[in-house]
Amino acid sequence: MTPDRLSLTFAALADPTRRAILARLALGKATVTELAKPFPMSGPAVAKHLRVLERAGLILRGREAQWRPSELEARPLKDAVDWLEGYRPFWEASFDRLETYLSELQMKESKNGRRKKR
Repeated sequence: MTPDRLSLTFAALADPTRRAILARLALGKATVTELAKPFPMSGPAVAKHLRVLERAGLILRGREAQWRPSELEARPLKDAVDWLEGYRPFWEASFDRLETYLSELQMKESKNGRRKKR
């Protein structure tokens, strides 16, 4: 995935409305009207969000008779996950260090508690 494509993906995912739309589309195709129902916004406002998602390659828009259903295109999400996976060793090492530090604090606290009781 090119950095520009990855940037488009993350920019599209930055908005909670677009993430909610993607979550709905994970259940199956939907029209703009269906996607707009849970939001306090107009159909044209939802259509703008759909254009951002389409530009990022996260949805496909079709044409069936008089309606244009949208559907999830998950490939860019996989590419984003693959990119993020490169940071897993960093986070796992950070969490391991935190766990060690917390264990040391608990041991010190436990020892200090025993001394005070005497």
